[in-house]
Amino acid sequence: MNSEKENKPDKLRWHGKLTGVQARIRLLRSFDQRNHAYLGYALRVRGMVDNEEREFLVGIGKGAQAKHQFRVGDVASGESLPVADSVTEAVEFYKTSGLRLLERPEKQESEPPPWYGVPPELEVYRARGHRRLDAHTFEAECLGCLWGCKMPVEMIIDQWNPGNKKYRFETFCYGPKSCSFYKAGPTRKVPGRKGMVWEEEDWVDEDAVSHRSMDE
Repeated sequence: MNSEKENKPDKLRWHGKLTGVQARIRLLRSFDQRNHAYLGYALRVRGMVDNEEREFLVGIGKGAQAKHQFRVGDVASGESLPVADSVTEAVEFYKTSGLRLLERPEKQESEPPPWYGVPPELEVYRARGHRRLDAHTFEAECLGCLWGCKMPVEMIIDQWNPGNKKYRFETFCYGPKSCSFYKAGPTRKVPGRKGMVWEEEDWVDEDAVSHRSMDE
């Protein structure tokens, strides 16, 4: 019992200013099929972690976000573990505890895009649907936007051999279709068994957000 405690990694303390609060979602692909796992939220923090000053991403749960209502500009602190597997997580730290909201500035009045403020509940993201988002546009314009999302993607190459998997990251937009920053980027290709490839064409995105008007 004592040896298990000794081998258990210590949580790292962190604190800093939030430069982004986005949904934390994992995507599972199997050729032309896809499923989402809604894990919580990702805090983009510019501050200190493990006595090092830098920018980093912290995963928190749905309940923690509901309690604190984090948004861009907040100053927060907590304790988190480094993620066990960096290919299945878009954040660097997770299993967060001891969360505290240290400071909250007055609400920002800047006109979107990007959209700041408190992100909606995960069910809202599910209902809205997403479009693929060019990775360079995500990095340049959308890191702080509550509608942007970088997902770890697990791809089952052969459904008859589910252990055969590949991993990557994909970026998506849940925001209004009228966003002036939006760029779709190239279509995504999903590998399959025996060298087959499925291309996720534009109609997939169009169908996913067809229930929304341009400004929704």
